[in-house]
This record gives sequence, C-alpha cells and structure tokens, in this order.
Amino acid sequence: MVEKDEGVAAVWQVILGGGAEWLAETIVNFHLTPQSAKQAIDSANESLESLAFATVVKNRVNRGGILADGASFMKNGENGKGITSRWYPETLKKRILSIDKIRTKIEFIAGDGFEVCEQNYDRNDAIYFIDPPYLKAGRRLYRYSAVDHEAVFKLASKLEGDFLMSYDNVEETRDIAIRYEFAVQPIAMKNTHHAEKTELLIGRNLDWFLG
Repeated sequence: MVEKDEGVAAVWQVILGGGAEWLAETIVNFHLTPQSAKQAIDSANESLESLAFATVVKNRVNRGGILADGASFMKNGENGKGITSRWYPETLKKRILSIDKIRTKIEFIAGDGFEVCEQNYDRNDAIYFIDPPYLKAGRRLYRYSAVDHEAVFKLASKLEGDFLMSYDNVEETRDIAIRYEFAVQPIAMKNTHHAEKTELLIGRNLDWFLG
C-alpha cells in the first residue's frame, strides 16, 4: 500500500507499526466535542501518533470526511447529531484491531504511488489497484489533488502486471481511457450524502467483472 498524504500515512504507520491498540483505545476513550476535536487537530504536529489520531478525528467530523486543508466541521450531520453523527468509536476500534491481526501481511509505503509503480514496471507477478484523486472533485477532497491524469493512464499502460483503476465518471476520463484502449465499466456508488452516482472501473480487460 502506498499513500502520499502524511495524515493518512500516519494512521497506517501507527496501526502497522505496533500502535493499533493504543490508537483504538485512544479513540474509544475520547470525548468528542467541537472543542476537543479542534484541540486534537491542532496538536497533530506533536508526534506521529498525534497526527494519526488527528487524521481519524478530521475524517469523522469534517463535512464528507474530507481531509483537504480548509475543510470545515459538519454542522447538522446525520440525524441532526452534528459532529458526533459519524463518530463510532467501538466500530473504529474493531476495524483497527482487525487490521492489526494481519499487519504482518501488509507492507506500507509512505510515498508517491507513481514512483513505486515505476520501480515495479517489469513485474508480471504484481496486480495494481490505482485510486487517484477524482479528475473533477479532487481539489476539494484531497490535500494532494494536483495529478497529471494523462500520466496516470500512460503509467498504467506500461505495467507488465494487471491493474484496476477507479475514477470519476466524466467525459475527460472516458476520453483518456479510449485513447489508451482500456476497458471502462460504470458502477453504482453512493457519495457522503447518500446520493446514488456512478464512478468508473478501468482496466485492460474487465470481462471478469461482467461475468
């Protein structure tokens, strides 16, 4: 797994580095209020652990779970519960501890996915899942949203191993996929507001998906 965002990377580094129980217990014992959330987020630069916890808090209390700089706390939230509407500490604890049980099977790299793929171009025993920022909405959703999308497709075309990409279902994405003669399949999804939309699966051959 490769992740460039320092906050998201910190979460994985803590969980996979032996700190899963600490993170899970910190979440369960945290009393979430707008004031305590702000304090946790403001303390993110104190250590890797504080950055990991702040990232979890931001994902739970920001509108749409957005981690991009400048994102604001949700106001009404689900069922009018405000910032606590997506705070499920026991569920988060279970997920973190479940990952901890298989952490020896996961290698995490805090870095650039482009570089890692380039280092493994010629491997035919590797399969890649590539999930870049959306072409249209990426700037609003992610800290590192500036991506050369043409370069993403060019990169995928050079990989010896198979790959699967997920993208927003917009004309520009479909046009690039056609130029590289990739297969495209729209799939149903729900956004953070539970509105039904479609996104795209892109690969060399998606016959397996169509059955």
